[in-house]
Amino acid sequence: MYAIVDLETTGGQPTQDRITEIAIYVHDGEKIVDEFSSLLNPGQAIPPFITQLTGITNDMVRDAPKFHEVARRVVEMTEGCVFVAHNVRFDYSFLKKEFADLGYNYSRKTLCTVRLSRSLMPGLPSYSLGKLCQSIGIPLENRHRAAGDAHATALLFGRLLKITQESEELPHGQDTSHTLARVDALAPAGKKPSARRVAAVQQAIKTALLPPLITPEKVASLPQATGVYYFHNEAGDVIYVGKSINIYKRIQQHFAVDVKSRKSLEFKNSIADITWELTGSELVALLYESHLIKLLKPAYNRAQRRSVFPAGIYLRTDEQGYKRLAYGRADARNAEVPIIALGNQFKAQGFLYHKVAKYNLCQKLCGLYKTPGACFDYQVHRCQGACLGLEPPESYNQRVDEAIDSIRYEHETFVVIGPGRSELEKTIVLVENGYYRGFGYVDETFSARRIQDFREVIQPYNDNKDTQQIIRQYLRTKRKGERVKVFG
Repeated sequence: MYAIVDLETTGGQPTQDRITEIAIYVHDGEKIVDEFSSLLNPGQAIPPFITQLTGITNDMVRDAPKFHEVARRVVEMTEGCVFVAHNVRFDYSFLKKEFADLGYNYSRKTLCTVRLSRSLMPGLPSYSLGKLCQSIGIPLENRHRAAGDAHATALLFGRLLKITQESEELPHGQDTSHTLARVDALAPAGKKPSARRVAAVQQAIKTALLPPLITPEKVASLPQATGVYYFHNEAGDVIYVGKSINIYKRIQQHFAVDVKSRKSLEFKNSIADITWELTGSELVALLYESHLIKLLKPAYNRAQRRSVFPAGIYLRTDEQGYKRLAYGRADARNAEVPIIALGNQFKAQGFLYHKVAKYNLCQKLCGLYKTPGACFDYQVHRCQGACLGLEPPESYNQRVDEAIDSIRYEHETFVVIGPGRSELEKTIVLVENGYYRGFGYVDETFSARRIQDFREVIQPYNDNKDTQQIIRQYLRTKRKGERVKVFG
């Protein structure tokens, strides 16, 4: 039995939006045997653009039942059924969230008619519900209403089941005999045609979590090794870059999570191919991922996309011998090298405020408080008087050095030597004079004593706030098979 479900909602995020309408058609594999539909009071306002799309207004749902009033009906109708929907993760995620809010763990096997349609009817111009139904002659009334969309999905599902049993000519002369041959291959030899349906549906259930354009064979080919991976769209463009110590497991996790928004559903449905590069070392994977995100700026990577860091924290010493931290521009017009580069001057200022508070530094000496007299912190006894010359430079500078040490690496120049992409290879990550210089691969027999030897084997990469943070955090925990070689 199959429960074909469609929902209308107040928005695209299950964590904050709610269901405004639900429709369920129970299908026995031959025909629709039961149905249910109802408007629901979401307990929150329906945005105008949603009303424009669905036609569902706040007045229409004001006296409608709340979800908890129909929850038992939903459970009973879908009990023992495969949960079927067009873009199933969206509807399923919303229902799971509604039930979770009631303290109930709603769990069903799922099947996506987008994925099944692509498998059994390849080559169609679009697999959106409206255009797909138009392509194959399925009537679709009351578009963007739960009952209309669910009924059309039920008719589509019936058509897909029929394709698994007999060759039928689709509109526009599309032949499905090649599809049947593929479905036949899934069924054990000598079985009746109904075995094709069973095999096709079981395959669809098994692969329901995968993006519609990704085959199980592609996922099976993923390496269980450390590296970076790329998600590509149908045009071949990189839309996401990630890293993992086990690429296969990480990508499986990507596909297994419930949809949290329409954007995440759009992202998943856009994935048409997966490629990867092995790195051996997790540190190299982290650094390379950061570089690739800045270089390629993939549409679905939000973190680490900034490639230019126009502000920074600087160190200067005044005529009285006080070390002064200051924030300012970090570009070609400023010849000083910052201790750390940051995204903008506002972030640099906030970063410096944090260090001033943590290490009891003087706001005035750090350029955060403009006054001819004492800084504000001195008045509330948080500054020890460096702004008035009351605290000697020696004790004040010691705390400045502690603040700098918290920003910089423990050592100025060092090399991290880690595992390579094979047992015959090692990775090299070079930090020189406090700056990340790049990474490279060397033969396991490689031996070097001079820093120059390491410079010659690395590929140069840019140093920035993200790489500094990656390396500092990584060095806090020791990794098996890695060692740090310090110079100077």
